[in-house]
Amino acid sequence: MYPCCVGHEIVGRAVRVGSAAREGIKVGDRVCVGPQGYTCRRADCECCSAGMENYCPRRVGTYGDRYPDGSISYGGFADYCRHNSYSVFSIPEELASEDAAVMLCAGSTVYEPLKEHGAGPGTRAGIIGLGGLGHLGVLFAKAMGCQRVVAISRSMKKAEDALKLGVDEYVATAEQDDWAERHASTLDLIVCTVSGTGMPLQGYLGLLRPKGRFCQVGIPEEPLPSLDAMTLVLNGTSVSFSDSASPENIRKMLSLAAENGIKAWTQVRPMKDVNEAVADMEKGEARSRYVLENKIDDEQK
Repeated sequence: MYPCCVGHEIVGRAVRVGSAAREGIKVGDRVCVGPQGYTCRRADCECCSAGMENYCPRRVGTYGDRYPDGSISYGGFADYCRHNSYSVFSIPEELASEDAAVMLCAGSTVYEPLKEHGAGPGTRAGIIGLGGLGHLGVLFAKAMGCQRVVAISRSMKKAEDALKLGVDEYVATAEQDDWAERHASTLDLIVCTVSGTGMPLQGYLGLLRPKGRFCQVGIPEEPLPSLDAMTLVLNGTSVSFSDSASPENIRKMLSLAAENGIKAWTQVRPMKDVNEAVADMEKGEARSRYVLENKIDDEQK
C-alpha cells in the first residue's frame, strides 16, 4: 500500500477529541496508540465481546490497512495522526513517553502471555531472547513477582545486561553444552521472542516442568523446527502463540510499569534521522529499542 506512513507505537498529545469518543480522553492529555487501530466491538463478535479485541477478525492495523469505509490507516511517523478513541490509551504520569512508546507493541506482546498464563508469585518464568521484546519480558516478569526469572540466549554476549535487568539465571545455549540437561524441568512458563529453523526448540520445551506452558511470540519467517510430540504428551506441555495485548491488558501493563518504575532500554533519536536509525538497527546497534522523536515547532501546533 503506497504511500503509507508507518509506525505503530505512537505517543503524543491529544489535540482534538471527537464528540462520540469514549470517556477519559481530553484535549492536552498525553496518550498512546499501539498496533490495533480499530476493532469492530460488535456484540456478535466472539472476540470483542469477550475482551479479546486483539484477535478481532475485523481488526485494522495502525498503518498499512483499510478501515471498513475503505479509508487507509496511517501510522505515527508524522506530525499528526487520527485514531479511533477505543484504541487510544492514557499514559500514567509516572511513565516517561519513550518508555510507554516501546511497550505498546514490544511490551504488550510479552506482557499478554505472561498475564494470561498466570505469571506471578510461585511462577518460574523463562524469557528466550534479550532484544527489544525479551528485555521487557524480563522486566515485566520481575515486576509481576515471579519466583524465578531465567533469561535464555545463544551466547554469553548479553549475560551482563541480563543481570542488570534482574534475572536470577542466564542460559547460553550455544556455549553451555549441558544447558538442556542441567536446566531440564525447571520452568513453569517460557515466552519465546526469537524464531528460526535452527533454534533448539525441543531443548527449550525440555526446560518445562509438568503442565508447563511455552508461548511463541517471535514471528517466524520460516517454518519452526519439528517437534517430538510424545515428549510433550508425557509432560502435559502446552504450546501456544500470542499476539499483542488486549486493550484491557494494555491498560494493566501501563499501570504495572508506572507502579514499579519500569524503565525500558531505549535510545531517543530525532525523527529526521529515521533512515540512519533504520540502518543502525539493521547493523544490530540498537540497545534495545530506538525511539524516534518528532519535534513540532509552535507554528505547527
